Amino acid sequence: MLVATFAAPAFATNCWILSSGPGQECVIIDPGMPDVSLQVEDLLHHHNLKPVATIFTHGHLDHTFSIVPIADGYGIPAYIHTEDRILLKHPEKALSAEFASQVMGMNFAEPKDVRELRNNDVIEIVGMKLKAIHAPGHTRGSLMFSVEDEIIVTGDVLFAGSIGRTDLPSGSPKDMENTLRKKIWPLADDLRVLPGHGPETTIAQERAHNPYLKNVMR
Repeated sequence: MLVATFAAPAFATNCWILSSGPGQECVIIDPGMPDVSLQVEDLLHHHNLKPVATIFTHGHLDHTFSIVPIADGYGIPAYIHTEDRILLKHPEKALSAEFASQVMGMNFAEPKDVRELRNNDVIEIVGMKLKAIHAPGHTRGSLMFSVEDEIIVTGDVLFAGSIGRTDLPSGSPKDMENTLRKKIWPLADDLRVLPGHGPETTIAQERAHNPYLKNVMR
């Protein structure tokens, strides 16, 4: 499997591009902000990839800012959990007051083709199966994606040594605790973790060293 990535300039959000290999079709996950179309284009050209879908782990603006230029620019669908779809048009509903004031007056819109996901939905695409795992806590509609029992894309649920914040609108410490206990802890040790921010890790590494994950299992 080919895994390509770059960190967007704002908030260093990881954009992941997954494919079965060079010269194949691919999916683009969490193209962030500001408009990262050129960075995406460079990676696609480097690996000779054809995008067929863009997928979002949740609706925070640092993950969705480039949704329209990427999805409509390539004429591909955008997938997001039902609970977070409203944030595509109204990102301020899940932002801190300070950040919301910075984007006030900006116009946000959905791309032409938005497809809603729910827990356990499976996207069979580019020769891979991506299973959506509803993982609320960071936002109500946060999703992780299991890819061919090799990779778990965790968005802002799980980072190397940390977890996503729960104090923003639609976040919930209780939901995050349940997600860590019921959705993260049972995962296989050898899964590669592709987080929304920071370096790649593994479930084994986080089970052994992540203080938030260890704390909920005491």
